[in-house]
Amino acid sequence: MLVEGNRSLSLLGRSAVVTPSQSRASDRQQLDPVDPTDPLKDPTSTEYRELESLKKRDREVRQHEQAHIAAGGAYVGGGATFTYETGPDGRRYAVGGEVSIDTSDVAGDPAATIRKMRAIRSAASAPAEPSAQDRSVAAQAARAEAEAHIELREQQGDEEVAPDSRVRDALASYRDVDRAEDAAQVAPVLDLIA
Repeated sequence: MLVEGNRSLSLLGRSAVVTPSQSRASDRQQLDPVDPTDPLKDPTSTEYRELESLKKRDREVRQHEQAHIAAGGAYVGGGATFTYETGPDGRRYAVGGEVSIDTSDVAGDPAATIRKMRAIRSAASAPAEPSAQDRSVAAQAARAEAEAHIELREQQGDEEVAPDSRVRDALASYRDVDRAEDAAQVAPVLDLIA
């Protein structure tokens, strides 16, 4: 906002005089003073801190889910769904969210399955801080990708990989990936195949 000379401004029913020599910080303080009678504007109140926390969580949740959607592309089923909490100001804030993604194999096309599982792993790992569920989905996609690599090599007649019991044993131990730590443990399987 540009201000020329001394002028009276009106903002939300309050008036303030702004001079060119005042800084933005002092403008903000004059225009939006702390009102000790309004707990939502008093930084020392519990309601204020709760509201700020909800606003921050809402931003984080929405960014997290948007990262999944952006990276998941065509495999994402619709938009994000959110769970909400009502703040002390009466508004609803997202405190949790999820995005559906198609994790099925591409029937009869292991090369397409490999591409799809890579996209799913990318989508699951896209947020700055992937959740335990995100890491689990990434691990399941890594396992499916490894299985598709084996299927592709078998279709191509590659004798080197088909009889390799290390790959099959490693995959068998990760059939039921349900712990977040398993995502890192599936990665060496892909190294055996690649």
